[in-house]
Amino acid sequence: MSAAVRPDAKIRMMLPSDLKAIAEVERAAYDYPWSLGIFRDCLLAGYYCLVLEIGGAVAGYTIMSIAAAEAHVLNLCVHPNVQRLGYGRRLLNALLAKAREAEVDKVFLEVRPSNKVALSLYRSVGFEEVGIRPAYYQARFGREDAVILAATLRSPH
Repeated sequence: MSAAVRPDAKIRMMLPSDLKAIAEVERAAYDYPWSLGIFRDCLLAGYYCLVLEIGGAVAGYTIMSIAAAEAHVLNLCVHPNVQRLGYGRRLLNALLAKAREAEVDKVFLEVRPSNKVALSLYRSVGFEEVGIRPAYYQARFGREDAVILAATLRSPH
């Protein structure tokens, strides 16, 4: 799809009125989605929550917690219909910009080892594997490990 025919996309702060659409994107993208209540709790907790809007409709989102010079990407999702068009990278770059603004030293996240596209994206912006969480994710046949990734934004003082 050329940029000339792509609808306008913008990233903005998540609002409570977005939660239903966010839960729908989550269900479209994942076999084991977060509930609407989890998203509501993230907003209520004051996490940094962004929405990707394409042509006026919610098409993705991301959530990050920040505490004690560390950030944790809790969720980053783009609707399957618009994946691999650079929107995930835009959301991730927006998170990393916020983390730098908040003077975060390191950003952490977990990802399924089977999610090769996400692993490639994270590695392309400087995330490196720092560990494994065994049996972290629900899977069709039991559990799947999580790869723990970290990116250093600033050297610790």
